[in-house]
Amino acid sequence: MRSSNPVFSREGSFTRDTGYAGFGTTQQPHPGAQGPGAPAGGSPYGNNPYGNNPYAGPAGAQLTDEQLSEMYQAPSAGPLQTGRMTMDDVVARTALTLLTLVAAGALAWFALPSDNYGFAVGAALAAFVVGMVVTFKRSVSPPLILLYAGLEGFFLGAITKVFNTIWPGIAIQAVLGTAVVFGAMLVAYKSGRIRVTPRYTRIGLAIAMGFLGLLLVNLVASALGADMGLRSGPLGIVVGLVGIALGAFFLSLDFAQIEEAIRYGAPQEEAWRAAFGLTLSLVWIYLEMLRLIAILRGDD
Repeated sequence: MRSSNPVFSREGSFTRDTGYAGFGTTQQPHPGAQGPGAPAGGSPYGNNPYGNNPYAGPAGAQLTDEQLSEMYQAPSAGPLQTGRMTMDDVVARTALTLLTLVAAGALAWFALPSDNYGFAVGAALAAFVVGMVVTFKRSVSPPLILLYAGLEGFFLGAITKVFNTIWPGIAIQAVLGTAVVFGAMLVAYKSGRIRVTPRYTRIGLAIAMGFLGLLLVNLVASALGADMGLRSGPLGIVVGLVGIALGAFFLSLDFAQIEEAIRYGAPQEEAWRAAFGLTLSLVWIYLEMLRLIAILRGDD
């Protein structure tokens, strides 16, 4: 199933439509088939210079038992030898991307004063531009993905320091909350409690589009001096919970697409695209978690 996530649905990404692992390629006729180009007599070994026996050597000599045993006991080529993506590749690339994000966040935390938003806003805008380039770029670019992680991490580190100054301890609470959501979604997906079906995807994306539209209206209203109350009070709590639920939904799409890519034999470099998609979802959840905890804690 093709994901609606723009990171995974770009042409050239790891989908069945790209023809990885033989999908989408023209199948050659069986060597024993009748018709033009088929071996004489319909024998699958009609072009074998050693006769009809595939195990016969020159002058009809048979392979020995030892040779046959060695032939069939040789290990088949695995994903590492064929250059195909594995789950280990996804885990390693995701870990490196998140490590870059955390390192940049720590730099912003210790280097920027809590009342200086300039660098944080600049990093957020730059991260958005780089993220769009990565999303719509046909080929995978690990340096751009790591650059995005660094810029996004710098922004998250700065904004988290501001929140933590007002509500001490909120940073570790948001991190733990994000980890719990990720772990719960992974368990639910692997256990089959959540199945990424076309109907599930359509409903989730419809809710996501409505949610983003509502936030956009709220942003415009705030710029005009109006307050819709979407980020405070009881309504803010509901909006925060919906935002976290949507982040979990995006994670389930990521899990399904990664599993599908591995099954269809996507190239190894596509593990970077998977790492980028997971990072986007985790950043979304973290920001929503940060806002929700801030609302719940109020002025304490």
